[in-house]
Amino acid sequence: MTQHVTEHDVRNIAEYCRIGIADDELPQMTADLNAIIDSLKPITEYDLEGVEPTFHPIGDLSNVMREDVEVPGFTQEEALSNAPRQRDGQFLIPSILGGGEA
Repeated sequence: MTQHVTEHDVRNIAEYCRIGIADDELPQMTADLNAIIDSLKPITEYDLEGVEPTFHPIGDLSNVMREDVEVPGFTQEEALSNAPRQRDGQFLIPSILGGGEA
């Protein structure tokens, strides 16, 4: 197996991505990343001489967005109709930080 990335590279990548990696995990992660890169080697063996790059798989599209047309939305009653809990015309949800009464 070819050494594409070193343990130093893996540590830098992990730090950049803000992923905690223990010292004992570093050799295995390095081996795994090198194996992944090796598994992509067959892609480099395709003969791409004369093949133009494709930037969009559908081709020559210029604008595929629909017109921004205002349409009527839900009424407040419709929006709250299936809410398990509501109070004063608003959704009532459990507090995620604690200390709330919901």
